[in-house]
Amino acid sequence: MISIVEPKVEKQSRSDEARFIDPYGRKISYLRVSVTDRCNLRCFYCRPHGVFEALPHKDILTYEEMYRLIKVGADLGIKKIRITGGEPLVRRGVVEFITELTKIKGLEDISLTTNGIYLSQHLEKLYSGGIKRINISMDTLKKDRFRKITGADRFKEVWESIQLAEKINFQPIKINMVVIKGINDDEVKAMALLTRSHPYHIRFIEYMPVGIQKQKPGDYFISSLEIQQQIEQIGRLIPISSNTFDGPAKMYQFENAPGRVGFISAMSNHFCGTCNRLRLTAGGYLKPCLLSNIKQDIKGPLRSGFSDNELADLFIKAINSKPMEHQLDSTAKSFISDQMSNIGG
Repeated sequence: MISIVEPKVEKQSRSDEARFIDPYGRKISYLRVSVTDRCNLRCFYCRPHGVFEALPHKDILTYEEMYRLIKVGADLGIKKIRITGGEPLVRRGVVEFITELTKIKGLEDISLTTNGIYLSQHLEKLYSGGIKRINISMDTLKKDRFRKITGADRFKEVWESIQLAEKINFQPIKINMVVIKGINDDEVKAMALLTRSHPYHIRFIEYMPVGIQKQKPGDYFISSLEIQQQIEQIGRLIPISSNTFDGPAKMYQFENAPGRVGFISAMSNHFCGTCNRLRLTAGGYLKPCLLSNIKQDIKGPLRSGFSDNELADLFIKAINSKPMEHQLDSTAKSFISDQMSNIGG
């Protein structure tokens, strides 16, 4: 059990909340928080050819520090929190930390992204603690291929976690599939068919050139349009209106299906114009854009004694550095220097 002492946060003014709008008029209300850079998988697109240097434990934000920063953000206008990693469930005490966040005034939505391996043992506690939505990363339905992509023979645990989450009544259960040309793109129809028998939201995500890669981005890239065309060979996809839980995904549904199909087109048809996100990395940096190398140190000032108002100013500084849009595409020569496991996705 962790114990978080409620920090004394200085009251922010309404003018502060009004300043939580970036230079392009986007109101920032969503903070993704990476609680660790560690993971129990080695997905080749997340940690190419095994490259990974874990942060020393002293360089990772404590739960108390994260809680304080989240509360400062909530006072500025953050409404939605998603806990990510690495793999968040490898960090001891994370479930207690997540449920503690439900006590922060102003937060309207708290959710978790996980690879699902350790999820089944925590689902009951998460649900009873007020967490009702969950994202699970699963790039294949084939056991052998799962091992090839992730470096671990753990498909059974992930699939059992998904089934248990459905039984407990988590809604929605989002399953994220990074579609990789020549690796798993032959499975998009099978993944989409799950929505005809289960209330899952299967979300197909374009491969993004993040971190050091051996291959050129185009070697793995397949567009959402191509993925959608494949899926429509098995049935008509009916567009449905997105809600606040859908994020950047464009959502569809097979007729009379309990689940949904979504497409996240970060490369071919990016959604930068409506991006409302800010990221807090495990190492204590604020990143205003996933596909940018811009970041603002907040751990250093936090540990050196900055007041809550001064920390709020750093949030605002990060927001003011948010680019209008990312400059990457499927053939870009440039790339994001941090690995996805360091950023938190």
